[in-house]
Amino acid sequence: MMDAVIYLEGLDPVVFFGVNNRRFERIRQHFPKLKVMARGNEIRVSGDEEEIRKFQDKMDILFDHLNRYNDISVDELDALIQDDRDFSGKDIMNMENGILLYGESGKPIRAQTVNQIKLVEESIQNDLVLAIGPAGTGKTYTAIALAVRSLKLREVKRIILTRPAVEAGEKLGFLPGD
Repeated sequence: MMDAVIYLEGLDPVVFFGVNNRRFERIRQHFPKLKVMARGNEIRVSGDEEEIRKFQDKMDILFDHLNRYNDISVDELDALIQDDRDFSGKDIMNMENGILLYGESGKPIRAQTVNQIKLVEESIQNDLVLAIGPAGTGKTYTAIALAVRSLKLREVKRIILTRPAVEAGEKLGFLPGD
């Protein structure tokens, strides 16, 4: 008999456990040989050492899925626990569809135009990319999406947003949304 504690680092327990602990109960059903309890942002597990190791591996897969897509359905949860492959078939960087990442609600965030796709491709190949163009073409949108993607993939630890302290002297005129 062994005990283990798994911490929900960077995940909201309400999102992970689901409404009325529906997802958590489903996880418990997949591991009937283990005693699984949730308290706050930790999961306590008691049982056989081999079963606990399997449980921890499956939790890592679920955590990775949630970090990437911000959502997990009960069907995806079942498939991820039963199989090591990623059920959804979603790829964090799916260039065929132009998908950069998935938003809070699981909605795909895509590069919309040919030039945005080109910006994404260049950012993959180069460490530094300069994007120059008129207002409203999606330069900032694409750059922020790429930054968040890098953060979710843990390529970077944090994102620092800056802006010039002094106006560059150019008059931008009418901007979309003004």
